Amino acid sequence: MSVVTADWLPYCLPLKHPWQTSQGVFSERHGQLLRLHTDDGRIGWGDSAPLPEFGISKANATHFAEEVAYLDLAAQKARLPLNSWLSGEAPVTSAAVNANLGSIFTVQIDDIARALGQGFSILKIKVGIGHWQDEIGHLQHLCSALPTGAKFRLDANAAWTLEQAEEFFLASIKLPIEGLEEPLQAASQSTLARLQGLVPFPIAVDESCHLIDENFFHHPPVRRLILKPARHGGLLPTMEIALRAQASGIECIVTSSLESNCGLLACAHLAAAIAPQAVHGLATADWFLENMGETMALCAGRIMLPSTPGLGFFPHRSIAESGHSPRALSAEREKLPSKPTQLPGQASLFDSIARIKREHGPRLDL
Repeated sequence: MSVVTADWLPYCLPLKHPWQTSQGVFSERHGQLLRLHTDDGRIGWGDSAPLPEFGISKANATHFAEEVAYLDLAAQKARLPLNSWLSGEAPVTSAAVNANLGSIFTVQIDDIARALGQGFSILKIKVGIGHWQDEIGHLQHLCSALPTGAKFRLDANAAWTLEQAEEFFLASIKLPIEGLEEPLQAASQSTLARLQGLVPFPIAVDESCHLIDENFFHHPPVRRLILKPARHGGLLPTMEIALRAQASGIECIVTSSLESNCGLLACAHLAAAIAPQAVHGLATADWFLENMGETMALCAGRIMLPSTPGLGFFPHRSIAESGHSPRALSAEREKLPSKPTQLPGQASLFDSIARIKREHGPRLDL
């Protein structure tokens, strides 16, 4: 099986509502699909959607797209869904996900009731938008609408100073919070460990992935790690980070960076491969007015993974036939110079997993 042609298909996808975080607001998502054709008739797909303000560089986004497209082809050849190819286990058919309600001051009681009615039990809200005391007050109001068992997952996107974070955390200890992501403007392992010691729920590292080093795994400062595969340049580098984290007792959650549904599918397969029991942050397709292909079905708070071999991405007919994407930035096609270097086959991937298990102890069990 050899790749004979490669196309980049640029896109610009409008959002239904602006996406607001402490880092800013955007209303559309730019990227490009990669399409590989092989000499035996297969097609592999990847998605490159850089987002520098969240640590997703153009180079890493491109590596992610190339790797996913080739892994799509490898899993197709093996006649396995991509999550099964990655894990070596039976295919996973669905994954639990949190609802995405948006920024805290836009969330109303009706939004919570709607999400609960769709089967979600973990509801994600962006905080760090305004003053922390105002956010705590509104959060307390929203908590009145939560039934037993439902919780909020909060994301501050590096909004607070250490003092502000401590005050927010101390005020939120008794609230039904499932976890809080990326609290600090200038995080360090010591300050994150200090905050984690204040609260019963997990604090998660997301944008501060530069803190992940040997000491991070030997002495985890937090209980949770947020993984965005495009930030790390591919599924396989992200998988190795996840395996090391899990061996250290750190929970791993895979989240979307508002990729097209092609990139979202890749993230979902990784989530199913590394943490099939976790609640991931992958229910973002509904934020788009239009998308690049078929969207994963959502049922009772779970996304349904395709059972077809490979990635399982099927573009809209107009894209597949004409090469034009919604609101395409360009109709030009580019020939890729080469495939990613040293892309491992399934056997060598399993060797890598076995090595990590040997090095990091028996707590790891995929």
